[in-house]
Amino acid sequence: MLTYQRIDELCQAAEQAGSTISRVILADQAGQLELEEQAVYDQMARRLQVMRESVRTGMDPDIRSTSGLSGGDAAKMLAYAREGGICGPFINSAIARALATSECNAAMGKIVAAPTAGSCGILPGTVLSVLEAGQCTEEQAVMALFTAGGIGTVISSRATLAGAEGGCQAECGAAAAMAAVALVELKGGSPAQAAHACAMALKNQLGLVCDPVAGLVEVPCIKRNVAGVMVALSAAEMALAGIVSKIPADECVSAMYEVGCALPASLRETAQGGLAATPTGKRLKEEIFGSSPEA
Repeated sequence: MLTYQRIDELCQAAEQAGSTISRVILADQAGQLELEEQAVYDQMARRLQVMRESVRTGMDPDIRSTSGLSGGDAAKMLAYAREGGICGPFINSAIARALATSECNAAMGKIVAAPTAGSCGILPGTVLSVLEAGQCTEEQAVMALFTAGGIGTVISSRATLAGAEGGCQAECGAAAAMAAVALVELKGGSPAQAAHACAMALKNQLGLVCDPVAGLVEVPCIKRNVAGVMVALSAAEMALAGIVSKIPADECVSAMYEVGCALPASLRETAQGGLAATPTGKRLKEEIFGSSPEA
């Protein structure tokens, strides 16, 4: 059984088996759960379908959160994506999917917390975009989620996935790392390349604070999901091109945890610092919840 304490353990297990990280994780999870591999696969396939449905729900131009802070942007982005834009249809559609999933979440819709609700748009924004573009099969997309899940489990074991403990780097950073390894596997990369992609994704989100305006997972959280998609895509592309991370993935996870511990409480989901403490951030909070008694 895997311990899920080190990313290099997952990579070594895959290399020794002459297989992919996802196949190793699927077999391990089936063993731990005492289920047939097909049953575990079917569970993950249902999660992929929930991601699809979340994107579909979030694309509704009329969707709005209760606070009124979010909704409708995914539809705008999708319309823009069809025009091409600067980055082209693929990237802009990926952005739209990330926005849609996050807006679905903010409107109390059903999502897959991958690994958290606040970072739920990053995996759908990447994996579903590759699938919808015809660059992989349905089975490959499902298997890629096992790879992502394995990396997320390691990060959870060695560090944290909670913004309240480690800042947004622990949420969107971890999600970007998970998406990056999923993309590498989808494109036929090696376990070693997946580890490099994970490291590069984590490094590029290191220090990201958690400062939700009004304490809600909407501003700036939703647009940070978009940034996470771009980090994941660029990290995967670099790894597939043969670029390596000078700092190993496991050391990046440890560094992320240390940085998170060093963040002041005001930047760890308390809505007391960062963007939440700006004049506009405070005004939006008052508009939603009213003035505090001490005010």
